Amino acid sequence: MTPRWRIRLLVALSLAVLVAAIYLPILRQHMRRATRLQQQSEEQARRELAQPTVTNTSDPRVKATLFWASGAEEGTITPVNIELPLSNDPVIRSRQVLNTLLAGPVDTELRTLPPDAVLLAFYLLPDGTAIADFSEALATSIPSGIESEQMAADSITKTLQANVPQVRKLRILIHGQEVETLAGHLDLSGTFLVNANAEPVPRTPSASASGVAAPAAPVKLTPAAAPGKLAQSVSQP
Repeated sequence: MTPRWRIRLLVALSLAVLVAAIYLPILRQHMRRATRLQQQSEEQARRELAQPTVTNTSDPRVKATLFWASGAEEGTITPVNIELPLSNDPVIRSRQVLNTLLAGPVDTELRTLPPDAVLLAFYLLPDGTAIADFSEALATSIPSGIESEQMAADSITKTLQANVPQVRKLRILIHGQEVETLAGHLDLSGTFLVNANAEPVPRTPSASASGVAAPAAPVKLTPAAAPGKLAQSVSQP
């Protein structure tokens, strides 16, 4: 190889390296964006299949308050007001606000709950105790740590407190089962206080259909739910 061809080859290789250095980060960014869009599409499809639509177009649009992570102070949650069509039925209303909470804010960095978590069922007992049954992703996909777990529980309880005055206490189940902790830290063996001055749960002929009744088969309440033991893990609002 002549010196001239060697120089040309070195120049060509240098240009190739320069072009790769410029375009490789851009290519990676496009790939990450495509992957994120695909995950969001899969998440949306999964939600449409797993969660029944409880929004009724005839429901009045009201200002709801949901609690997501605060962008200003790490480890805290903040209220966000949005307009939603909400039912007057406390069980349907609870599902509506919790499903909106699960869908997450516009800024995905402010999520408090895993994007693949699903609300499987929601019951409201006559004494005002709510039972929210979430998919396993709530426990397996959330970052392990008392801060992230506490934020998740607080966002759920405070969202219910702000929008459903009939809920007095909340019990969280994972896939129909009682678990000791959320992801290794936050105690889930008892209930969380939502509203000490909760309104009475309405008793109507359609109460069983709407979920205001004794829990169905998937919900298992054990002696751990005795009033004397519930107080050990009550979380103040």
